Amino acid sequence: MNQEEIKRHSLSHILAIAIKEKYPNVKLGIGPAIENGFYYDFDNLNITHEDLKEIEKRMKHLVRQNLAFEKQEISKKEAKEIFENEPYKLELIEEIPDENVFVYKTGDFIDLCAGPHVNSTNEIDPDSFKLDKIAGAYWKGDEKNPMLTRIYGLAFENKVKLKEYLKFLEEAKKRDHRILGKDMDLFHTEEDVGIGLILWHPKGALLFRLIEDFWVKKHLENGYDLVRTPHIGNRRLWEKSGHWGFYQSSMYPPLEIGQSLEESERQEKVEESEQFLLKPMNCPFHVCIYNASPHSYRDFPLKWAETGTVYRFEKKGELSGLTRVRGFTQDDAHIICRKDQVEDELKRVIDFILFIYKSFGFNVDSVKVYLSLRDPLKKEDYAGTDEGWDFAESILRKVAQEKNLNFVEEKGEAAFYGPKLDFKIKDVLGREWQCSTLQFDFNLPHRFGMTFINEKGEKEEPYMLHRALFGSFERFIGLLIEHYAGNFPFWLSPIQASIIPVSEKHREYAHKVKEELREFRVEVKDENETVSKKIREAATQKIPYIITVGDKEVENNTISLRKRGNEDLGEMSVSEFINLEKNNK
Repeated sequence: MNQEEIKRHSLSHILAIAIKEKYPNVKLGIGPAIENGFYYDFDNLNITHEDLKEIEKRMKHLVRQNLAFEKQEISKKEAKEIFENEPYKLELIEEIPDENVFVYKTGDFIDLCAGPHVNSTNEIDPDSFKLDKIAGAYWKGDEKNPMLTRIYGLAFENKVKLKEYLKFLEEAKKRDHRILGKDMDLFHTEEDVGIGLILWHPKGALLFRLIEDFWVKKHLENGYDLVRTPHIGNRRLWEKSGHWGFYQSSMYPPLEIGQSLEESERQEKVEESEQFLLKPMNCPFHVCIYNASPHSYRDFPLKWAETGTVYRFEKKGELSGLTRVRGFTQDDAHIICRKDQVEDELKRVIDFILFIYKSFGFNVDSVKVYLSLRDPLKKEDYAGTDEGWDFAESILRKVAQEKNLNFVEEKGEAAFYGPKLDFKIKDVLGREWQCSTLQFDFNLPHRFGMTFINEKGEKEEPYMLHRALFGSFERFIGLLIEHYAGNFPFWLSPIQASIIPVSEKHREYAHKVKEELREFRVEVKDENETVSKKIREAATQKIPYIITVGDKEVENNTISLRKRGNEDLGEMSVSEFINLEKNNK
């Protein structure tokens, strides 16, 4: 632990002391340091966010008392006596393999902990931390265990750093895609449909289509062909691909297909049944397309792209807006090529990834790449041979070096079928987002018996690259919303201008203006509401331009224009507005 982490860990103990003083009947869980702060879990604690102020005040008082943290090594027997009324601590003591355990004494409070901690609380600035929020957390993260109350705290080196982070959080809150998605009328989820499954509203669906159209256009320009595959596949397919054996934790149980719902409800006997699974990936389908016809070495590289919706199991508590869902659309593609083409194709994909980031307004210089490798101590978790893995890992490393990528290596993070390069980009707040992935696969070609006729007239196995540029449309759109705070560039805005007639008699002229602006995406707000309310709604939905038309505009054949951010551009002709926006490109 570094010094900041040590202080955070120490503050979790101070939190436990403050809670125990005020609520003596609570049972203690654990209290580690985490990124930007700390937390502690408690059982039998019923508090609200309003109670945190008083608890925080008590913590600051304790910090000022210059309390020492004294480490002691005691026997398990002694520890069990000390924590006889703390069931969660007793459970942890039983799991410790050693005969002795470590505890820390702070005043009259003793906690089971190996440390490290500060020597005394005078090393902690009492204004450098703040209790943040309350959440529920299962003991040991297991849904079968009791739900505990988790109190989170923020902690930094000093008051200034804390203030800076609180300002960052406030800005991040303003950009929360879940809130903006509702305000901008883009999407929502609901339990009757299934949480983690996105319902795209008209404007959200249009945004999705704008991104998809750009994606398709650029893929066709880069030599890709489009394919389309089903949402479900026979169990035999997933057994053959290896997903059944290596990917079960992320897949849904099979669908028994041998009768209708009606027949099932009547409990009729099934004569013949097959098992199908919702697809977690598109790859095996693309392999089947390949195997449907013979191939020569002259055919390569084959580049097949698909915006295919896949389904992966996620625990209910882990779902979040667009960034963690159960059904999502991958911007998927597979490149099938010869061994001598692998390196060049990898480099082309990297260039494509960086082009995509730049096109959507991200700083490519801030991109960080993670080379995910196999864990050499757990080879049984991966498909394929040592020779195949060595070749795949070495060529990814070579390409990353030659393209001057800012990359680090991570053992144990590879997919079961091959190593990969994961790309993370930073938004305007400096937060990292996982988006693109480029994976090397030498296993599926072997499992499915993929072959081509080489220059010698012999059968040879091709290589296969998996890649996604956005990662998924859902997560990428969530990222874009937060990156731009909903203020999309003009070309990406679902509605580019909102025309607001001052009264009913101006509606006809408003629709005439809309027709003149047909090359743009324009709406007329002619519902029976006040002009001020229509303007507020257009501003809330982050529409780039608000056009108002009244008597003066009708008489002069003009429009009054206001730019997003409440910038008044005054009165102008429609053609002047068109030229204005074209010049802004």
